[in-house]
Amino acid sequence: MPSSSVSRPEPLACTCFRLRRSAREISKIYDQALAGVGLSLNEYSILRHSRSQPRILGELALALGMDRSTLTRNLKPLIESGWLVQTPGLDARQRQVAITAAGRTRLRLARPHWQRAQLQIQALFGEDRTRGLHHDLDELHERYAAQFGSPA
Repeated sequence: MPSSSVSRPEPLACTCFRLRRSAREISKIYDQALAGVGLSLNEYSILRHSRSQPRILGELALALGMDRSTLTRNLKPLIESGWLVQTPGLDARQRQVAITAAGRTRLRLARPHWQRAQLQIQALFGEDRTRGLHHDLDELHERYAAQFGSPA
């Protein structure tokens, strides 16, 4: 049987590895900056995404790009610290979280530390390249969502 003359393109080097490596490196910068106020980057992100209104856990997980079990583990220290409270949702099966006054204070104290990390990354990579990276990553996210649905 004759071999097919259709050639398949070779995959580029592993994109996932490069994204995860860079994410770990950049996360270290934010974690080091936020350590001064007793927060990790994940904790800061959860507080920030909870600041405007109580959030249903599933919706919050979706907004953060986390699965619910990971979010639940990450919520525990924030609830224990009194920065978030967990309450029943409108539906008895739902749970929601809301930021407390202490959580708002912690978030306000953390903001300059986050900004310092953000400026450090922009200086490292350049403002225009950082803006371009944001654009490319947002576009990748949108294409993923269009093809596979919202990640959960």
